[in-house]
Amino acid sequence: VQLVESGGGLVQAGESLRLSCAASGSIFSINDMGWYRQALGKQRELVATITAGGFTNYANSIKGRFTISRDNAKNTVYLQMNSLKPDDTAVYYCNGMINRYLRWGQGTLVTVSS
Repeated sequence: VQLVESGGGLVQAGESLRLSCAASGSIFSINDMGWYRQALGKQRELVATITAGGFTNYANSIKGRFTISRDNAKNTVYLQMNSLKPDDTAVYYCNGMINRYLRWGQGTLVTVSS
């Protein structure tokens, strides 16, 4: 079982990006999924989570700008990021409770220039 993120890149402040994270392998169940980020020299922090039923939770720093969603049929979680700021620059990681184990993706770099 693995999680693979995609969609990172270099954008200017104010622009948007959409991250995707797809789970693959022998999957029997996926419960909560989420996005975290780690900026250079800082600890990894929560960005957003979503339950299997679609309930969401967001960090205060990104509320109103980012939206987490998921497609259970595709075992994929998304993060739509709008109005990006230089402070959003970080490696973004997805995770998921898959088959009752917490799995992490390898991360995708998002760089926001001013």
